[in-house]
Amino acid sequence: MLLFVGVIGFTATAQDKTAKIEFKKDVIDYGEIAKGSDGVRVFEFRNTGDAPLVISNVRSSCGCTIPKKPEDPVAPGKTGVIEVKYDTNRVGPIRKTITVQSNADTPTVAIKIKGTVLADSAGK
Repeated sequence: MLLFVGVIGFTATAQDKTAKIEFKKDVIDYGEIAKGSDGVRVFEFRNTGDAPLVISNVRSSCGCTIPKKPEDPVAPGKTGVIEVKYDTNRVGPIRKTITVQSNADTPTVAIKIKGTVLADSAGK
């Protein structure tokens, strides 16, 4: 009986280990940028949990924004990045959401980009 209780206790403890994702910023503001300028930005995050963090999917609210996830698990206490590339040939306001899915205690997290792409003649 004691052995059974010990096994149950160990199993419960092992299952308590979880990954946790904590973004340095959950919104990146491009500000006002010129048409055709560099649209790549990086969201930095840390795994504040005690199990490896696996990002299973990142997707954007539109095809004009291409997110790139880390391929390898992020160990507890380590940092990783999600790269986002916005098509800056589209003039006007930027308001896009990137959905991050992982094995973290919060399995779905939304991060956002915002700003304005100015037309060629703007500011001249």
